[in-house]
Amino acid sequence: MANNGLSKTEKKVAFSLASVFGLRMMGLFMIMPVFALYGQHLEGFSPLWVGIAIGAYGLTQAILQIPMGILSDRYGRKPIILIGLALFALGSLLAASADSIYGVVAGRALQGMGAIAAAVLALAADLTRDEQRTKVMAIIGMCIGFSFALSLLVGPIVAEHLGLSGLFAMTAGLALLGMVIVQLLVPNPIGQAPKGDTVAAPAKLKAMLTDPQLFRLDAGIFILHLVLTAVFVALPLDLVDAGLVKEKHWMLYFPAFVGAFFLMVPLIIIGVKKKNTKATFQIALLIMIAALAAMALFANSLVVLSVAVVLFFTGFNYLEASLPSLIAKFCPVGDKGSAMGVYSTSQFLGAFCGGLLGGGAYQLLGAAGVFAVALGLMCIWLLLTLGMQNPILLKSYTLEAEVEGKEQARAMATELSQLPGVAEAIVVLEEKVAYLKVDEHFDLRQARAVLGSSN
Repeated sequence: MANNGLSKTEKKVAFSLASVFGLRMMGLFMIMPVFALYGQHLEGFSPLWVGIAIGAYGLTQAILQIPMGILSDRYGRKPIILIGLALFALGSLLAASADSIYGVVAGRALQGMGAIAAAVLALAADLTRDEQRTKVMAIIGMCIGFSFALSLLVGPIVAEHLGLSGLFAMTAGLALLGMVIVQLLVPNPIGQAPKGDTVAAPAKLKAMLTDPQLFRLDAGIFILHLVLTAVFVALPLDLVDAGLVKEKHWMLYFPAFVGAFFLMVPLIIIGVKKKNTKATFQIALLIMIAALAAMALFANSLVVLSVAVVLFFTGFNYLEASLPSLIAKFCPVGDKGSAMGVYSTSQFLGAFCGGLLGGGAYQLLGAAGVFAVALGLMCIWLLLTLGMQNPILLKSYTLEAEVEGKEQARAMATELSQLPGVAEAIVVLEEKVAYLKVDEHFDLRQARAVLGSSN
């Protein structure tokens, strides 16, 4: 089998799992641009409870993300994914039948209990070769971005025609469609990818939290999703006050997100050409800070708000796309699963805190106050990046190792670390694998010769 492209099975895995992930994330995102506008008939409606309802899924996601990944290691990926999608569907139906905002909050929390992100990514790793895994993860990541853009288009249109209960019923249908895809289209894994690449190890979580570079990135994704959720508590109401009727919000959101996607391309090109990820990262933060400042200062101007939304999504798209790859570059070799577990937990916890903070700030200070608080948090993140290092451009490999004892494992690791181009190397006896981080001078054949492996 040629190693220079995805095999037929890997393409099937990539697009089927990307579809499952995308359908579920779309179900979570569709409520964001519409709930503050279409939930006003619910008993107990207030800006604070709007924020809690939008962000409630994040709390249960944050709590259960790592445990669900560990359970998928023990009981299998597909059963845990199916259970998670079923919980998501039940939460959607609970929210659809609710006549109070408290019922919607309960439904959103139940949606979040179907925390399948770790299990889906682990299954993708199980079903792909190491050298093609990055491409598969990139396809899944792009699908998540596309699902967010589509939710900004579909959410307002569905809410206009079917109301809030119809929108939640649709999200239940999306979850059921995801279950069908998992059952019929996703292959059954014969083995499992090494745990270090896929599932968080509880014993290593403290080390991930105390690593200064990883902490900056985890704090960053926490703030990014806090700000996103808080902004969508206030922005729909602010747009109505500025003169854009709620039925036409999709006409702003969707083109703005798509336009922002193309505007972020120059940022990516600059970062690659200059080999200065840190500077490009800070430029994206400054773009978001400028957007939030415009929202706070010109809350009644529809033209300024429209430009600010484009700028906001330009910075957001770049940061959202960059952070996972930076986590992979900065995490210790063999600990990607643990690093991504802390990262995902921080992301979902940020969404919950953003709903809580956004709703409370709107109730006390209005829309401009929400944008001002979000602006302050982005400035804190900018300050955190001052100590950020530019990542060294390294590639990761996970290779099978024919190793029988601790002494042999240590000897292999030593020999691997001395090969040209190898920056880090560890051999894990229990998993019979070697984790490597390498540069362009690395020769894969030499490593396989040391490991006695033909993989």
